[in-house]
Amino acid sequence: MERSEKMFFKNIIANFKKYKFLLKQLVSRDFKVKYKRSVLGVAWSLLNPLLTMAVLAIVFSQMFKFSVPGVNYLVYLLTGLVFFNYFSEATNLAMGSVTSNATLISKVYIPKYIFPLSKTLFVGINFLLTLIPLYIIILVTGDPAEGTRCTITWLHLLLPFAFLCLFLFTTGLGMLLSTIAVFFRDIFYIFGILISLWMYLTPIMYDLSIIPESLHVIFKLNPLYWFIDFARQIILYNQFPTGNCWLWCALSAVVVFIIGLVVFKKKQDKFIYYV
Repeated sequence: MERSEKMFFKNIIANFKKYKFLLKQLVSRDFKVKYKRSVLGVAWSLLNPLLTMAVLAIVFSQMFKFSVPGVNYLVYLLTGLVFFNYFSEATNLAMGSVTSNATLISKVYIPKYIFPLSKTLFVGINFLLTLIPLYIIILVTGDPAEGTRCTITWLHLLLPFAFLCLFLFTTGLGMLLSTIAVFFRDIFYIFGILISLWMYLTPIMYDLSIIPESLHVIFKLNPLYWFIDFARQIILYNQFPTGNCWLWCALSAVVVFIIGLVVFKKKQDKFIYYV
């Protein structure tokens, strides 16, 4: 790694401490804006996944008769939704974080990566709140006689690894998208289409077993597949995640985070001329 790259990473750590208060303020502002004039406020973070799950469960399990043999389909579905919804919302907000703060960027010096980072942290707090309804569903649904009742064991202590990998991956992609958005505004429309396609290419509502085996390798190139599978192996199957799962989760997260950070660093000085 070049000396300038090493200095950049050291500066990030130093600036993170220096601008910690600003980061908190940005996250706090996002919460206030999101729940402004909302009667239920933060409660929507709990209600939204439950209502979404209820709708999708009716559609896929009752109308389309989707199921996953041997496991609780509601938990299977909600686990995938919780992960993908975080990724989708965080990347969309991070993508516009630099352009939406153009006035602030042009007036004072602020480490610009603070903006996409604040968005992924803000959505990350909501993500943690959505784990509450997920665990409620884990505890109250499923049939012990059919072996579909999930149990909470020490293996759940490994889940933060999947959360951290998802956060790093999303933050890296968010920085990359926010950089592109400064110079190419069409990315907002293009990514909207891509995220919809991405959702259907991720085994959220269906199991990979319904896909021809020859295509499995293509689906497994999707990093979200590994993050979600890591969580499902623990929650649904009560088993220690496979070595491939650990490897691909870590590799995807670190590689995309570094790529996003390096691209953002190389282009950030030009932001002021385009925002």
